[in-house]
Amino acid sequence: MLSHPLLPKLKQLRLSGMAQTLEGRAALASANAMTPVDFFALMIEDEIERREQKRNDRLVKRAGFEQIKLLAEFDFAQAPTLDRSLVMSMATCQFIRNHENWLICGSTGLGKSHIAIAIGYEAIKRGCSVLFADTNQILKDLFAARADSTYAKTLADIVGVDLLILDELGLKPVTPQGAQDLYDIIHKRYERGSIVMTSNRAPAEWHEIFGDGLLASAALDRLTHHARITCLSGPSYRQRHRSRLDPPAEPINTDPTGTVTIE
Repeated sequence: MLSHPLLPKLKQLRLSGMAQTLEGRAALASANAMTPVDFFALMIEDEIERREQKRNDRLVKRAGFEQIKLLAEFDFAQAPTLDRSLVMSMATCQFIRNHENWLICGSTGLGKSHIAIAIGYEAIKRGCSVLFADTNQILKDLFAARADSTYAKTLADIVGVDLLILDELGLKPVTPQGAQDLYDIIHKRYERGSIVMTSNRAPAEWHEIFGDGLLASAALDRLTHHARITCLSGPSYRQRHRSRLDPPAEPINTDPTGTVTIE
């Protein structure tokens, strides 16, 4: 089968999915007395599956996730203030088709980034282009792009995706130029593309991030229009998870002479 005359022709047509499974499918067809049409249908499915996987891999690489996070891995029991039904609704990615935003705020360690990345991955599975970036880093990239005349292209890459995920808004100070760039991103995506934004600061504090009150009002008016806002509270999701994994501390006793013993 490795020298079957169909193989070079399949490769010439860039049907490598069919080429990879030809031998196995031919054996299966022979063993089950499949009709030519059924055999051909299997081969087509193999090719479609290969192309979808290749597209998925390409979109995941482009998204720039620090690591893949899945909704199935998220412990909703440890995040009691998070509306699970809302998360499942957002996972359908209808909000992306509607060009709506989702703003998730709360203190550090509540699972905001996990949820944002998981929604991004669900979007990729549905064929959407996604970009995930730390907000401060993306503003630094835009600042640096001015020096080598790539600003226009860099900004176009940011605003051109179906879903933009801006992580940790307000974790670090934003420069005046950064505030202007952030406004430009929000403005260019308004009613054209969705944003999922996470922040450890409450929405009422976001004006402080921009510094310029007028700029802040214009940006937040666009960002919060057609948006869902989810505010999380409670102890750190990350620390609770860690406490379940760490062994209990061993008791320490001190005798009258000052000698420390660990039991």
